[in-house]
Amino acid sequence: MTRRVFPFILIPMENGISLWHRTVAEWLRGAGSWALSTLKTLGRMYIFLLYSLAYVFVPPFKYRIFLRQIQFIGTKSMVVIFLMGSFTGMVLALQIFHTLRKVGSEAMLGPAVALTLIRELGPVLSALTITGRAGSALTAEIGIMRITEQIDALTSMALNPMRYLVVPKIVAAMITFPLLTAMFDFIGIWGGYLVGVKLLGLSSGTYFSQMKQFVDMRDILIGFYKSFSFGVLVLWICCYKGFYTGYGAEGVSKSTTEAVVMSSVLILIWDYFLGTLFI
Repeated sequence: MTRRVFPFILIPMENGISLWHRTVAEWLRGAGSWALSTLKTLGRMYIFLLYSLAYVFVPPFKYRIFLRQIQFIGTKSMVVIFLMGSFTGMVLALQIFHTLRKVGSEAMLGPAVALTLIRELGPVLSALTITGRAGSALTAEIGIMRITEQIDALTSMALNPMRYLVVPKIVAAMITFPLLTAMFDFIGIWGGYLVGVKLLGLSSGTYFSQMKQFVDMRDILIGFYKSFSFGVLVLWICCYKGFYTGYGAEGVSKSTTEAVVMSSVLILIWDYFLGTLFI
């Protein structure tokens, strides 16, 4: 069935409704369903975070689990952080030195490397590295506990799974992320020293004296705030994805991938907003 609306245009009709109107209505229904589902997920994630942060201050505190998480997130990530920090500092120094030499400002190499690492690259690259190494493993661990009903067993024994599984990990992240970021910055600066001073011929006094002049406590605090917030952000998403994982091995695999991707994207988005706030 068709209806003529203009002399040369025929609109197909079905039960008195044009196919064009039906298509638009179905698209709007799908968009509304997606928006409601997204809002529901965001609300559940927000409540999950509030519960996690509230239990941080409620005794009894699980010291042994907390120390185990410190070891897993912090100690076992040190080798990767060492490699990432050293080569990031070396690459930075190499590129910045040749750029500064064009304008005759090689003496600014030290401050440029230090500020770039302390304010931006140190917190961001450390968080991305820890997400890939520890965040994915924690999501898979909690997800496997969910599909094997170990979390349900804790609940049936009147034990709160949030206290045992989520809170120690988030508290450990609050401590380890800033420490690993400081380690990343320190090693990166010495990597820049190796390239700038030992390989490219800049004097050691110039490298460090200019750095001392331009880098102040505010820059260090900005890096600390970023790494602290990244720690909460990454563990929040990884624990949530593991806690509400899908069924079977496929569900755990999907949750782990989503946790890493979402954490990585949100780290960069959150870094941009913090950068505009502290600039």
